[in-house]
Amino acid sequence: MEALRLAEQFVSINGEGQKAGELALFFRFTGCNLCCDWCDTKWANAPDAAFQPVTAAQLCEVAEKAGIHNVTLTGGEPLLQESIGALITMLLESGHAVEIETNGSVPLPEITPRPSYTMDYKLPSSGMEQHMCLENLTRLTAADTLKFVCGSEADLQRAAEIIAEYHLIGKCKIYLSPVFGRIDPAEMVEFMKERKLIGVRLQLQLHKFIWDPNERGV
Repeated sequence: MEALRLAEQFVSINGEGQKAGELALFFRFTGCNLCCDWCDTKWANAPDAAFQPVTAAQLCEVAEKAGIHNVTLTGGEPLLQESIGALITMLLESGHAVEIETNGSVPLPEITPRPSYTMDYKLPSSGMEQHMCLENLTRLTAADTLKFVCGSEADLQRAAEIIAEYHLIGKCKIYLSPVFGRIDPAEMVEFMKERKLIGVRLQLQLHKFIWDPNERGV
């Protein structure tokens, strides 16, 4: 079984998603198949990014010793790790709540028991919308989060189109999140009011307000 490429591990609060504000153990993996214009973890995405090779069993041992119920797998793009399925299964079977932060371009795996997903839909300002795996939108459940990271009015318009086209309200939790420093959250609230986006939530990235926006390991 191929080793997982671990960039960093740390305990912090979830900065976004359904468990925002809750403590979680984070495992961040290197490598990503996208290159979003506003990406805040490009250091972990580079082909030469430093990593520690680890096994799923080793990370499960870390999780047991940490004593934290929530485990968040992030990146980079964690679903590109060849052994990620084994890690997810082992963590779930040991009683952890597992959340996968995924960029929306990789098909969600068929895993039983199933983790929860916080999945992006990449909007125009990311430069990566053409890479979205649209079939994923049909696989989301009430346990999952669909996140639209918005940097412009055009992004907001496109998010509203996708939400309506795929009948997503009520299917999963839906969040609009601003690109830090690029769009005024108040503008996003006004858009939600104008469109009457009932069932959609605005969410700010908590960790960028608590710590320096460029701080790692938080």
